[in-house]
Amino acid sequence: METFAGALVYVLPIFILMIGIEMIVAKYKKLAIINSMDAVSSLSSGLTNVLSKVLGMTIYIVTYDFLLKHFAVFSIESTALQYVIGFISIDFYAYWSHRWAHRYNLLWNRHVIHHSSEEYNLPVALRQTISDFVQVYTFLLIPAAIFGIPTDVLAILAVVMLFGGFWYHTQLIGKMGFLEKIIVTPSHHRIHHAINPIYIDRNFGGLLIIWDKLFGTFQEELPDVKPIYGITRPVNTWNPVKINFLHVTLLIKDAWRTSSWKDRFRIWFMPTGWRPADVAEKYPVPYIKDASLQQKYMPSASIYLIAWSWAQLVITFFFLMFMITQAAVFTKTELFVYGFFIYLGVYSFTELMDKSKFAWLFEVARLLFALAIISVYEGWFTIDAFIPGATIVIVSYFVLSVMVSLAFQFFEFKTDNGLSEARA
Repeated sequence: METFAGALVYVLPIFILMIGIEMIVAKYKKLAIINSMDAVSSLSSGLTNVLSKVLGMTIYIVTYDFLLKHFAVFSIESTALQYVIGFISIDFYAYWSHRWAHRYNLLWNRHVIHHSSEEYNLPVALRQTISDFVQVYTFLLIPAAIFGIPTDVLAILAVVMLFGGFWYHTQLIGKMGFLEKIIVTPSHHRIHHAINPIYIDRNFGGLLIIWDKLFGTFQEELPDVKPIYGITRPVNTWNPVKINFLHVTLLIKDAWRTSSWKDRFRIWFMPTGWRPADVAEKYPVPYIKDASLQQKYMPSASIYLIAWSWAQLVITFFFLMFMITQAAVFTKTELFVYGFFIYLGVYSFTELMDKSKFAWLFEVARLLFALAIISVYEGWFTIDAFIPGATIVIVSYFVLSVMVSLAFQFFEFKTDNGLSEARA
């Protein structure tokens, strides 16, 4: 975990820089491809995903070390060959785990957050899950284990996969010539995020497009069919914590409401979106049958709400970075206490973005929780050792945050006169 946390210190700023460049280029070219509130939601989701990784919240049914110990047949001495075989193995793993996530109801819950945006840009790449509490796909790495690929080689390749899966979430890059035949390009992945009937559930590749072509899931981007992004059951919220559990919550409700015991069991393993007939009739949910009729979730937002949302995101980012840099010296309890505080913060300010009437209550809860932390730890963890008096500044920020939330509640949300200025 500490190694991963250390790597994030360098990776996150690079991602943020690339996102900034995309925003500037899009603005220069006058392309309306970035919605400010959607971008804040995406980046907030990225923060929660990083947090879940730092906290180590995923339980592995089978670890790769176990597979290596029991399945290794060969011992490859060539470092270059180790990386070649390791790369092919981990990309094969990425393809099938991704494809199955789209195929089955239960597995879709851990992936729905990534497709929940109705935009397509670099921030969308950071919409990653916090609901993968149990890792079931490790067995797909058996080919790597058979060839004796060391764990550290796969760890390095995982970082390559992380970065490689980021750059192609953009509309600014067109088709890339002969590379279209080999790697996953922006054009290929735009298809994957589209809900057009001809595009849906296609192009699952991680870095190589060859798996899709080999297993019959490839679809080229057509010049006369513009991709429409999102999911067929829109989430209609900016709150990434909510989005992570919307699908499984519906599954639980449907399993409880149906009169069929057979359906209560099989709903989890049926194709994504399947619902028991009696429940679907009695409890319908919004569903996009015609992608061309999609109505994007875009509640009006004043320039003040947009600016405050970005400010909250930046402040939360610095809170997270402090946690990452201190992860090695924090106790496990301190990490989880701090982690809960960040989750609560993200939940709170994205509820405000949704204009929830309860948003101010979450801000009050965060203030009280922060005061409890300061009381127990006699300050904001270790920050005063680096910045004397920082705890006082932090408390002042929490109080201000409550006041601002109340101001929006009573002045903007009740009158709802905010002008929509949500495009970057």
